[in-house]
Amino acid sequence: MARSIAEMFADVDKLDKKSVAFLLKAIEENNLPGFDYLEFKQALKGLMSMNMDQHTAIRSAFTTGTTVGLTKEKLISSAEHYRQVLLKEKSQFDAALQKQMTQRVDGKRNEKSTLANKIQAYKQKIQDIEAEINKLQDRLDKADSEIAAAEEKIHETKDKFETTFQSFVKEIEKDLDTLNTVL
Repeated sequence: MARSIAEMFADVDKLDKKSVAFLLKAIEENNLPGFDYLEFKQALKGLMSMNMDQHTAIRSAFTTGTTVGLTKEKLISSAEHYRQVLLKEKSQFDAALQKQMTQRVDGKRNEKSTLANKIQAYKQKIQDIEAEINKLQDRLDKADSEIAAAEEKIHETKDKFETTFQSFVKEIEKDLDTLNTVL
């Protein structure tokens, strides 16, 4: 089902594959039983691929759905259900991202500060500890590049997810507007 769900969203091949897979898995795991927004969207995509105009395709897909119990209310509420699934996944993603930021970036910043303080204290001691100071200085020098690399990776992951998330949500919201207008 994941492949057919993926085909329901525009430009999936242009989005971050990991984010797409993550969001599609959430949608699939929360797939409501029966003919709902997902099955409607699949039918609609099929009709649109036959060069049918959007309004006629929506009405035809909806009419097909009504034969198996679909109502406008069920269609709208199930589309809202999937939008809420995506919003929940975004919330969980944001929390995990913040945890990673705290662990990987803030931890390194704290380590950097601690190392700088140790270096300052060791500089005031006798020459016997010069070797230790040099080791700590090397760690301190590497901290900035590790922080920058960790931040860049986290921001890149966030940007990819945000782009994918926004694409999915905008499409569902556009569908909701269109459905409310057409039906």
